[in-house]
Amino acid sequence: MIATCGSARRSLARAFADPDAGPMLLYVEGAAGLGKTHLLSELAGLPEAPDAARLWWRCGAGDGQQVADEPWGKPALLLVDDVHRADEDELRRLRRVLEGLEPGSAAAVAYRPEELPVPGLPLGGSAMAYPFRLTVLTHRLAPWDEERVRRAAADVLGESGGTAEAVGTLHERTGGVPRAVVDLLALLREQRPAFTGTAAEVAAAGVPTRLAELVLSRTYALSPAHRPLVWAAAVLDGPAARDELIAVSGLGAVPGSDALLRALESAALAEPGEGRYGFAVPLAAAAVRDTVPGPVRQDLHRRAAGVLSRRQPVAWTAVGEHHRAAGDDRRWLRAVEKAAESAAASGRHQEAIVLLERTLAAPGIPPQARARLAPLLARNAVTGLRSDQTVEVLAQIVQDGDLPPAVRGELRLDLGLMLSNQMGRFADGWRVLEIAAAELREVRSVLAARAMAALVTPYWPGASLDVHRGWLIKAVAAADDSGDEAMRTAVLANQVGLAMSWADPEAWDLVERLPVQSTDPACVRQAARGLCNAADSAVWLGFYRRVDGLLAEGRELATRSGAPYTEHSASGTRLLQEWWTGQWLGLARRCEEFIADTADMPFLASDAYVVRGLLAVAQGDWGEARSWLSQRGTFGTENLPVPLGATAAGAVIRLTLARQEVADAAEQARAAWTVVAEKGVWPWAAELAPWAVEALARAGDTTGAQAMVRDFAQGLGAADAPAARAALVWSRAVLAENEALAQGKPRGLLAAAEAYRKAAAAYAELPRPYSQALTTECAGRCVLAADAVGEAGGADGTQASEGAADGAGAHGSGASAAGGAAAPVGDRASTASAIAELESCAQHFTDLGAVWDATRARALLRTRQPAKKGRPPGRPSHSDQLSPREAEVAQLASSGLTNREIAATLHLSPRTVEQHIAGAMRKTGALSRRDLVHRL
Repeated sequence: MIATCGSARRSLARAFADPDAGPMLLYVEGAAGLGKTHLLSELAGLPEAPDAARLWWRCGAGDGQQVADEPWGKPALLLVDDVHRADEDELRRLRRVLEGLEPGSAAAVAYRPEELPVPGLPLGGSAMAYPFRLTVLTHRLAPWDEERVRRAAADVLGESGGTAEAVGTLHERTGGVPRAVVDLLALLREQRPAFTGTAAEVAAAGVPTRLAELVLSRTYALSPAHRPLVWAAAVLDGPAARDELIAVSGLGAVPGSDALLRALESAALAEPGEGRYGFAVPLAAAAVRDTVPGPVRQDLHRRAAGVLSRRQPVAWTAVGEHHRAAGDDRRWLRAVEKAAESAAASGRHQEAIVLLERTLAAPGIPPQARARLAPLLARNAVTGLRSDQTVEVLAQIVQDGDLPPAVRGELRLDLGLMLSNQMGRFADGWRVLEIAAAELREVRSVLAARAMAALVTPYWPGASLDVHRGWLIKAVAAADDSGDEAMRTAVLANQVGLAMSWADPEAWDLVERLPVQSTDPACVRQAARGLCNAADSAVWLGFYRRVDGLLAEGRELATRSGAPYTEHSASGTRLLQEWWTGQWLGLARRCEEFIADTADMPFLASDAYVVRGLLAVAQGDWGEARSWLSQRGTFGTENLPVPLGATAAGAVIRLTLARQEVADAAEQARAAWTVVAEKGVWPWAAELAPWAVEALARAGDTTGAQAMVRDFAQGLGAADAPAARAALVWSRAVLAENEALAQGKPRGLLAAAEAYRKAAAAYAELPRPYSQALTTECAGRCVLAADAVGEAGGADGTQASEGAADGAGAHGSGASAAGGAAAPVGDRASTASAIAELESCAQHFTDLGAVWDATRARALLRTRQPAKKGRPPGRPSHSDQLSPREAEVAQLASSGLTNREIAATLHLSPRTVEQHIAGAMRKTGALSRRDLVHRL
């Protein structure tokens, strides 16, 4: 009968809990390091047997004679360890004691099955006369699973315990054997420099002393004639079939079979899988391998390469490593090439990149091999994800004068693509691509078309739309001349991106021309890229309802054809769509997870960085917002794609305005506007224009603000770009509001309110709920401001009060023309409608999670809403409860806003804000402003 892992303690407990139960014998079976002694120690502490005598018997240590001879009383718990070490005399005494177990007693007997003198018989070859009432169970210890290894790693190394890959490597290398896990973790804990949690560090940590001594003692207990079989297993470094082990050992069939039997009997090797032989702890192979004499080890590696070459499918990476260890560099490089080609064919580009980088970085690679391997690395790197080392390797190789011109041009092309697409170094990438296009035009038209197609991509800062159009003409001609369908598709994919970016009326027809049904994987990869380009452009244009279909099909094609870069870029597009369409629940977490997943390629995560920053702005976490919007220092924001850079700039300008730093905001607006204007893709100004216009208008540069609106309108022309058209209406409304405030014209403010409502309607149609709420709030604010200006200047509103004019600030900048007015005057129906709009906005902001915007809208409402009837005169008392104003101030303070920023948002003085924070901290018991968020 086999006891399950959780039943060992319960089984022994029953022997003591039930007075009618017979005696109990529990065999504890486990290979070295599985924790037999530890389990016996746990069993010794059984609470169900408080009065039982605990008797320890460690075989081979001389404990047995005393235990067998002494008249130990009943009940008793006998704990016998290391039975595999007992000689025949000690086993005879032990059998006699166990046969004499009385009711109320129990015994646990632990042993290593691989070291028993007679396999399967822990008490020796003589038959054991088990008493009739004796219950006999066997508890077989098993290795830890990966989750248990993870917990052990967290206990030793800290809360995380390393990456999931590191834990997986730890589990794999130790076989989950607890002793090996704990000892290896101890090595990692003590290593210098300190362990950072990577799988590579686990793989390089070495073999713990205890494990090395165990496996070496077993290996060298074999005769010299049999050791080569164990050495072969160490060189193969993984479970292998009998014939493979014998072939690598060089012993021959009969001697090899005999050696395998002896290795199994001595536990030098184990059988981890049926018909597969190796080390019980894989890590032990390294300890044995290090003791093999050099010439012998090279011969073993040479034979191992031959054996692995006959497996199907061939593990070319392992074959190459064996050739290299055998000193055969020519076969090593050929195997590396085959391994990289195989990995690329199955979409494992990152695996190919790592292998080729490591190989090309090795000294002494012959020029012919470099000419074969470097283009393979470049092609995989462009399709896969970022590797800084790849860029360095390629940059060095293209300087090699011995390379054929065609090879050098191809490498330069791929280097330019990596610099631009994966590294975000657009200026460097552009220069390299221009050189590559010229080089390749002389030798290979297919790759020349590819270089020209790359220069068609409009996202990079610098070159204008007209320049990209010029390169498109050249790329189409070169692709047609090449006759290569995959290259035609690549050019078409970039043509789709270019046409969609500026809302070319033919753009959607170009999307339909993408060969999504092609059976050529190269064409499919380019079609996937074209669809994802179209989806990204659709997001910037405002065609949100079309995005889902484009992304779904594009990602499916990318996955099927092995294009991880395209898959990841599609994920960034999805985050942008979710931001604008108001799918904010869990969006911050999704952004942060995406950033973590692409940590080795932060440029690819730029969409996620910006979306996370936009969320932080709306939530009032302004310190975090600037950090996210600046990409947390991972790379220069000046290298962001133009539409993303314009969006980030708009958010930064908005923050700067909210802090009343108007002059700085205007300078930021001029700089960001110049980038978009030089590019000439005017739909990309949509997320910048309203904030840039406001910054210049509030800074007194009315002429500059008017020029921005005029250039935006002329640049858009008749383009079908819904998001930009809504932003243009919004920008005109901003201009109208600021001009009306400056001139003190209530009717101008009412006209601005109507313009804001038109913008809100346009955003509702898209849909973009956050932009809709912002522009609706602006409309309500303008109506209330018209009341305030009219009250201050008379019926004609010809003279605005100084306070009203200075308070101008559209789009949630934190100031309001309505602040300071005591009560609405004029058209009561219009005012009531404005108040209803603001109430609706505050609720929409709250539903989205836009804490700062909701607080600002409610603050504006309080400046105009009449006091509720029935409230007694004087200030209401809130005793120990936070007042509504205190709660708002505390919420913004806990988000990180300064007193001045809170004052600007809520139309209060900094001194009043300070008093409200002090009151909130006193009532909640908060110890700091940050602590308020936990106390509210």
